[in-house]
Amino acid sequence: MRLVLATLAAVAALAGIVGAAVVFLGLFDTSARKGHWKITDWAMHTTFENAVAWRADADPPPDLDDPALIELGARHYDSACKMCHAVPGEQASATIAAMVPPPPPITRAVQPWTPQEMHWIVDQGVKMTGMPAWPTAGRKDEVWAVVAFLAAIQRGMDAAGYAALTAPAPQGYCASCHGAQGTTRAPRLDILTPEYIADALAAYRSGARPSGIMAHAVAQIPPQRDSELARALAALPGPADPQPKAPGIGETLAGAGRKGVPACLACHGVSNENPRIPRLDGQGAEYLRAQLFLWRDGHRGGAARHPLMSAAAQDLTDAEIDALADYFARK
Repeated sequence: MRLVLATLAAVAALAGIVGAAVVFLGLFDTSARKGHWKITDWAMHTTFENAVAWRADADPPPDLDDPALIELGARHYDSACKMCHAVPGEQASATIAAMVPPPPPITRAVQPWTPQEMHWIVDQGVKMTGMPAWPTAGRKDEVWAVVAFLAAIQRGMDAAGYAALTAPAPQGYCASCHGAQGTTRAPRLDILTPEYIADALAAYRSGARPSGIMAHAVAQIPPQRDSELARALAALPGPADPQPKAPGIGETLAGAGRKGVPACLACHGVSNENPRIPRLDGQGAEYLRAQLFLWRDGHRGGAARHPLMSAAAQDLTDAEIDALADYFARK
């Protein structure tokens, strides 16, 4: 028994010496030019596949055929992801191809995965590959937008389809999502004040308002230009007038509230003169619905007044959120 213990101790000591030599003497060659051994590639990729399969959520995804969701995901991909994974019909640059491991072209990268697995990969990222995690935690709704786009790639989206989804707006980068022809999953800005927009930009920059999409977007613009940008965004043209409103529970909640839920119009009505409280009339229903769920579930931050809205939304039911979103979108 003593011999066995002595042997194990000697092996452990030798392993420690070898490990220390590899680390401190630089014996392991970290050159990307030589790449990994084939066995290393196999071990890493097999581990990756099994880790994703083990951890991916089994819950059903939202409607991944929603055109607005696909467009939002495509526009974020176009700004944040195509540098590494290219777009349908194109190849990544030689610099990207020299990474170890090289990022696969998006048309190949999406093929083996279910929507839930793609969601986990986009949300969590992949160590030792250069694939980042989603910039903010707790925004699975945003990740689904990218997954909806990736699912469209799986179905065979070609270069023309991609170009149509990601064509830049004449008014510039921000208007691609927020302008008159932007996606309904992004908020209208023409109904907001420059003060409110500037506060929102600052909250996105600081992380007080979590959003992976907007954290990336605001990083494209120097913070010194926030006030100028806010004025320009508030002046963007809006879409056509909303459909006439339909009376119902949304109108009742907005005007009178109920026990535990204050009246929305007390702060967001036409009599409000505070430029830092947003107007809701005519805002997109899908955007309002998503924001109310974030408020209710504790995932929405913002400027100094955001605790008021968190308290106001915490008791809303799913049906009430749907009704309020529809009411204000039609108002």
